[in-house]
Amino acid sequence: MADKLRTLQQLETLQAKYVGTGHADTTRHEWTNNIVRDSYASYVGHPPLLAYMALGMGEAKDKVRGQMIEKMVRGVGAPPAREGE
Repeated sequence: MADKLRTLQQLETLQAKYVGTGHADTTRHEWTNNIVRDSYASYVGHPPLLAYMALGMGEAKDKVRGQMIEKMVRGVGAPPAREGE
């Protein structure tokens, strides 16, 4: 029983520290949004990866960075309509 409690406490600590890990009430839209934003943040935050992607896209690195930041802010779009609203 103590092991289960310790595991749950560790999970709660991780969920409080890292928002993207989610919790029982996380919707599919929120989870997908976190994944997309984390991915774009990683691409923008690693200059060699950003340069590689810009080269593949045939665009300037600064232009690709701007596009990715815009996509990061937008996420995956508007949340789905809730029932009863």
